[in-house]
Amino acid sequence: MNKKMIIFTLGKLLQITGLLMYIPVLVAIIYQEAEGISFAILGALIFGLGTIISFKHPAKKNIYAREGFVIVALSWILISIFGALPFCLTGEIPSFIDAFFEMVSGFTTTGSSILSDIEALSHASLFWRSFSHWLGGMGILVFVIAFVPISSGRSLHILRAEVPGPVVGKFVSKIRLTARILYIIYAVLTLVETVLLLFGGMPLFDSLLNSFGTAGTGGFAIKNASIAAYDSVYVDTVITIFMILFGINFNLIYFVIIGKFKEVFKSEELRYYFLIIIGATILITINILPMYESIFSALRYSSFTVGSIITTTGFVTADYGKWPMFSQMIIIILMFVGACSGSTGGGMKVSRIFIYLKNAKKELKHLLHPHSIQTVEFEKQPIDDHVIANIHSYLVLYLVIFALSLLALTIFNLDFKSAFSAVATCLNNVGPGFDVVGPVSNFSSLSDVSKLVLSFDMLAGRLEIFPILLLFAPSQWRR
Repeated sequence: MNKKMIIFTLGKLLQITGLLMYIPVLVAIIYQEAEGISFAILGALIFGLGTIISFKHPAKKNIYAREGFVIVALSWILISIFGALPFCLTGEIPSFIDAFFEMVSGFTTTGSSILSDIEALSHASLFWRSFSHWLGGMGILVFVIAFVPISSGRSLHILRAEVPGPVVGKFVSKIRLTARILYIIYAVLTLVETVLLLFGGMPLFDSLLNSFGTAGTGGFAIKNASIAAYDSVYVDTVITIFMILFGINFNLIYFVIIGKFKEVFKSEELRYYFLIIIGATILITINILPMYESIFSALRYSSFTVGSIITTTGFVTADYGKWPMFSQMIIIILMFVGACSGSTGGGMKVSRIFIYLKNAKKELKHLLHPHSIQTVEFEKQPIDDHVIANIHSYLVLYLVIFALSLLALTIFNLDFKSAFSAVATCLNNVGPGFDVVGPVSNFSSLSDVSKLVLSFDMLAGRLEIFPILLLFAPSQWRR
């Protein structure tokens, strides 16, 4: 284990975090808010701490799989802890556990909140809160790799540990250049959405922060009524389109940019992704039609909700907790499915779901024809046995964490529907659940222990379980 390289990388991360806190300082200056002082003080202290930690360059800079997992897990915990401090210092979220929960939710792009009155926050805090979505969406360490030289090689292990999905590839030969390409695409799409929202009459501050939430598929609203506060068909349409867009594998978006359209059209995962969205939207529209004045209104709210849930964004335009049980069940299923691998979306991922189904089909065929040779193919490529073993291990660990978390929440007399949806929405990085944690409620009423359990779930879900669990394995730290 290259512990010196781990410490060095964490130091660089803290330096970046400290510098990024000065963006809310600028926001505070613009809006003449005293909260900017807290961000400035903490930014300087965190940057100084990072400088001290990363002052000495390690002799060996290689990062292998073990170091990659540790770096990713510790980075996300540290940035959530330090990211929470401004809220405590300003007094806007006095409880550290509440502030920690909020920032874990922010950086993991979950969007679950403990805030009852979001609009009471300062502009600086609102910006930092939504900006955490944007940073966490693509990956905090992907950002560090892109712009800070930390390793002589093997940074792909960090990228693989941080980017969601069963398989991670490179666009180009150099991993740093790949990370930069990712962030450039990410930033440009965010800017385009911001401009389109401006055209719809949304203020610049609101447009930028809602774009952060959409790009990171996070869903932190800056209004108490979420996106419903704008009551605009245009705004709903733009955000729906971009939520779905950011749920697509960024490899495919890159292929579109460089003109490799055949690669996009051949994508099996993309076809399944759109089929699920279209199918769910049609079913919910038909189911909720009696509740709305026209089919267009029903389609508007169903498409937005489907796009929001499957991409795990969590923005709200309708209280789907009041929809018929059939629609609620579809929403719960979408929470688990999630978006595409290599996107900013959470959930189990479309690719995993269909690999599970194809492998089950293969096993059924093998029972009928024991001597036949069966292979699982996805994207017209055979899936290696170790990949299948990996995703099955993921499923087992996912179910164990889900069950234990559910048990932990029910200890505190939380009703089953609320507890189940709270675990589902946090482990899958969705945002709102049902009943006590529903779209018009929040997580403030939960106990501190429940919030810590759900914070762990959010981190485990965003990092695809393995990095966060391996952090607690004693063998991981042995030389």
